Formats: sequence, structure tokens, C-alpha cells
Amino acid sequence: MTRHIDLKSLAREIGPGFAQGAAERDAKDSFVAAHYGALKEHKVFSALVPVELGGGGASHSEMCAFLRRLAHHCPSTALALSMHQHLVAAAVCNYRNGRPGRKLLERVAADETVLISTGANDWMESSGSAEREEGGFRISARKPFGSGSPKGGVLVTSAPFEDPKEGWQVLHFAIPFAAPGVSLADDWHTLGMRATGSQTILLDKVFVPEEAIALRRPRGRFHPAWNVILTVAMPLIMSVYCGVAEAAADIARNEAGKRRADPTLPYLLGELANHLAMAQLGTDDMVRLAKDLDAEMSLETTSAVLIRKTIVAEAVLATVEKALEAAGGAGFYRRSGLERFLRDAHGAQFHPLSAKRQHRFTGRLTLGLDPIADAV
Repeated sequence: MTRHIDLKSLAREIGPGFAQGAAERDAKDSFVAAHYGALKEHKVFSALVPVELGGGGASHSEMCAFLRRLAHHCPSTALALSMHQHLVAAAVCNYRNGRPGRKLLERVAADETVLISTGANDWMESSGSAEREEGGFRISARKPFGSGSPKGGVLVTSAPFEDPKEGWQVLHFAIPFAAPGVSLADDWHTLGMRATGSQTILLDKVFVPEEAIALRRPRGRFHPAWNVILTVAMPLIMSVYCGVAEAAADIARNEAGKRRADPTLPYLLGELANHLAMAQLGTDDMVRLAKDLDAEMSLETTSAVLIRKTIVAEAVLATVEKALEAAGGAGFYRRSGLERFLRDAHGAQFHPLSAKRQHRFTGRLTLGLDPIADAV
């Protein structure tokens, strides 16, 4: 019997409950641990896994819409979940195209294993150290921004290694969180998205067997694998921030409705609508470009997605700031919830690529250059 998860209905069912206690979790930097239990119960972590591998068979666009709606209720839950889902989406894309991915997908489907990523933060260079050992490598590193890490099952990350013959490489691998030497720094005390549990993950001489190395690539050079990762990840992640902007706009319109006689309100609400429309249009187009994981994973597609990522991030920030202005003094009180959405929205600028890095990436590609570095 096949299974297809109805994410749209599920968002309506569990979203309001996830909103309860959001302010308290934010104030205490408390991870949304209880929500992970509910998400596992509804098999959301395996929702993107193809049905033939035991998953829910949901599409990439359906997951983007689910995360966007969930962010109206609890942005931290939505953002932490998006980090797991982008790893699943990349594995689905690889599986469909004859590359490794099936094993990871089957593991997620079997027991709703939570995947944790730090790879995008490492970008081209990666961080830490890798030492050769019989049968594998010993890895030591500090890996920040591990969203969802308190409930992590498998860590998907990388480390640099100087090969005696081939020079500097980056090793990509997956290891269990239960592996000896893996711990959390308990350091996630931030401006926004405080309940994501995005702690720094500490690796202290963790053994990674040779067979766990999924990819070796030259250090400091763009690799085609990033075309897949960025194209599938950015629509998922930025859908969360679009949901944040939509929720902030809802609060602003509600508060503005109490001051209809204010002659400046039509201008403010008009500006708010424009900013929000830009965020929505950019997000929708990122999802369109991914083509439900059937896009051509090329540099041109990656650049197009990253351009829209920058546009969406800027529009989201403009939306929440205009929402505060339109809401007036009432929006300045924490009880309105607008202040929390405004802080959460600022996280959008830190996901890869940041605006200036995207400008450089796209500009170099336009000139026919490697988007990251000159040839050596």
C-alpha cells in the first residue's frame, strides 16, 4: 500500500499547537523538542522520501508550502525542519539520477532519522582537521549552526584533508550523533530563531570509516554537488522566511485596522503589500526553478536561485520592518509577536550566499569565470 502525506492538511492541524509557548521558548532559548515528537508521529521527516523507498512521496514544492505555513506559527520549528528536508531533497535528487542517496533515504524512512547539516556554513574551504588512520580518518572540528542538533540522528558534514598525492581536498561524510567524540557546545544564544537548537557541534577525534566518505572534492573550488545542494535547499529555507514575512504582515494589518483614521496608514499598508509581494514572488520563483527536483542542476540554475535568495531575504527584512511601522506603537510590545518575527527574519541574510557573495558569484559567472576562484 502506497503512502502520500497530505502536508497542506497537516499544517492546518498541527500549526496552531506549535504556536503555543513560542514566546516563552524564545525568551529561554528553549529548543522545540516536543515538536519533533509530533513531526515524527506524522512521519514528516520521511515525507520527501519516495514511496518506493518507504517514504511519504511528497513533492519538493509541497514541502516548501508546508514550511512556509508552519513558519506562521513557529518559525524556529520550520527553519530547523528545513535543514533536515534540504538534505533529504538532495539525496532524492541524487537517487533519481543514479548517484548515492538511496541508503540515506531508506534510513530516514525506516525510523524518521533526523539529519543535521553544517556543510553550507563550511562552504568551499570546510573547517577542522582530518588525519589518516587505518580504515578511515580521525576528524576534529567545531561545526556551528547545526539546526535541530539536540534531536539529531545523523550528522552530514565535511572536513579538509591534505592528501599526500592530490593535495588539499574536502571530505564529505555522514556519521551518527551517537558516535564517540560527538558533542554539543550548548552555545545557541542569538538575536532570533532562538528555538532552532542550532548549536555548535564538536567533533573530537571522531573516527569516520573510509566507506562513509560520500564525496571528495578539491578544496576551495566550486564542485557540481553544490548545484544540487543550493538549488534544492534555498527554496525550502527561504519559504520559511517568506512565511515569517506573511505572519508579520498579518499582525500589522490587524493592528492598523484599529487606527483607520490615521491618514498615513494607506501609504504604509501599500508599501507593506509591495514588499511582501516581492518576497512571495521571489520565493515562488525559487520553487519553480527547482522543478520538484527535476531541474537542470547547472551553474546557471544555481546562480538564478541565489539571485532570488538575495531578493527574498531583502524583501523579507523590508516587509517585517514596514510591518512594525504600520502596526504603530502596539507592534513595539513583545506581546504582539511582531518583535519576535522581526528578529527571526534577520536570520535570512546569513544563509548562503550572503548578498555580497552572491553578487560576486553571479558577476564572475557572467564574465565566464569560475564563480568562486581563479584557476590555479
